[in-house]
Amino acid sequence: MFDIGRSKRAEQAFAFDDIAIVPSRRTRGDSEVSLSWRIDAATFEFPLIAAPMDSVMSPATAISLGQLGGLGVLNLEGLWTRYDDPQPLLDEIAAVEDSNTATRRMQQIYAEPIKEELIGKRMAEIREAGVPAAGALSPANTQAYAKAVVDAGVDFFVIRGTTVSAEHVSAETEPLNLKQFIYELDVPVIVGGCATYQAGLHLMRTGAAGVLVGFGGGAAYTTRAVLGVAVPMASAVSDVAAARRDYLDESGGRYVHVIADGSVGRSGDIAKAIACGADAVMVGSPLARAEEAPGRGYHWGPEAWHESLPRGERAKFDTVGTLEQILLGPSTVPDGTMNLVGALRKAMATTGYSEVKEFQRVEVVVG
Repeated sequence: MFDIGRSKRAEQAFAFDDIAIVPSRRTRGDSEVSLSWRIDAATFEFPLIAAPMDSVMSPATAISLGQLGGLGVLNLEGLWTRYDDPQPLLDEIAAVEDSNTATRRMQQIYAEPIKEELIGKRMAEIREAGVPAAGALSPANTQAYAKAVVDAGVDFFVIRGTTVSAEHVSAETEPLNLKQFIYELDVPVIVGGCATYQAGLHLMRTGAAGVLVGFGGGAAYTTRAVLGVAVPMASAVSDVAAARRDYLDESGGRYVHVIADGSVGRSGDIAKAIACGADAVMVGSPLARAEEAPGRGYHWGPEAWHESLPRGERAKFDTVGTLEQILLGPSTVPDGTMNLVGALRKAMATTGYSEVKEFQRVEVVVG
């Protein structure tokens, strides 16, 4: 603990940049490594989930990601459920050079109401392609549109916000009772973000299949500058992984997946997230570099167009290759922005681990 003056104490926390993975006495061939990840009844070829952000996920890119072996999550409060054809508006956002002007224009564009029929249409489009369909809502809109989401036949229901708690208190609106809501659903729910042991444990007790750790949109959010709220991700993931362990004992064997969500910009961050205890990683900015990205290299999340208090901005990335190249290679750059899956496989092989669950036990150091 550190003294912050005379009246406040704080513990030290670590980001992914603060730690490094330690190789062991054993190494393996790449072919000996399995990246398979199973959650509920679904099995994926690698533990990567695309963040529900309009700049990277459209029905087409969600389908492509599913066909490659991962899971794409569509933002059901985004432009794809507000407009029949949002691509011209996505192109307009990408064409605005001034960031403040872009924020004002996004606030105007996203003021269009969400249309329930478009929720069903987008999910049906993904499901008909033969890949798992996943859609995300914020806690504020979950009760209003949950029926439309479930009726659309989603395989995973994602409730994602900057900070989600199991005990939201409000005198203005009836808060979402997560435990009751999840209990009454017939589809697995992934919920978050959270950043502490206690918050993670409370979310696990709601019956969620997975818990998102972090604040999402690390490259595109300004929550720390606007609200002063942030927890470095290495410590956050490790703390919630400890909650998973204790909840496993408390519940008599129910396993809840820990999913790192935020501050994952390069392949090394993915490996570090799993080394800290994550079962899977939600990625956003790496996919914004894909040729197919709807944002044309610009990247933003829901916080960027909040009607009264934006807590995000557009980040700009250079396009480096196709979605398949970014995920599966081959890479043409040496900076960790391509072949994310291959890099994770190589990290595990280099440290002697053959399964993702085993890799959570790898030694790390603070550097």
